[in-house]
Amino acid sequence: MKKKLKQLFNNLCCSVCRHGFDEDSIEIKREEAGLLVVHLTCQHCGKSFGAAFLGLTNIELKNPEDMELEVCEGPEAINYDDVIDAHRFIQNLDSDWQKYLPK
Repeated sequence: MKKKLKQLFNNLCCSVCRHGFDEDSIEIKREEAGLLVVHLTCQHCGKSFGAAFLGLTNIELKNPEDMELEVCEGPEAINYDDVIDAHRFIQNLDSDWQKYLPK
């Protein structure tokens, strides 16, 4: 099971030391039908990435490349003006802030 789970984290690395995750990085805390609770730790520097709840109905890997997680970048990077605009918007919210949430 750990070998199959490793495929999910195959192209990700530790945000602290940039080393990749291996089978020993993944600790299965709980396993139920369709649900795994795992804990991810970098084996190189010891950084803990906490627990993750994985809802898996079938983890058979026919093509491991299809199962890899990828870091996707958005169409544009957030710039300085975007941050200032967001800050002003949040700063000016009042008691009716829920009107901005989608129904």
